[in-house]
Amino acid sequence: MSEKEKMDRGHMRRPKRKACAFCVDKVEHIDYKDVAKLRRYVTERAKILPRRISGCCAKHQRQLTVAIKRARYIALLPYSAD
Repeated sequence: MSEKEKMDRGHMRRPKRKACAFCVDKVEHIDYKDVAKLRRYVTERAKILPRRISGCCAKHQRQLTVAIKRARYIALLPYSAD
């Protein structure tokens, strides 16, 4: 298969990177008490979504991780699924 055929089929195309939702909203600090927002970045199995899936920038992904862990510690979020 030639390079042109691969390009036509979409093998070489990389999807456009998502913009960080926190940067778009100009969020300075991610609050651990905002459980509704934190729940969007956790799977059904209560795992924290990685950056490439969540679309967050590195700075906000670090803040998000700390906020989720704090919310888990005070039992606002589960550590694991039932």
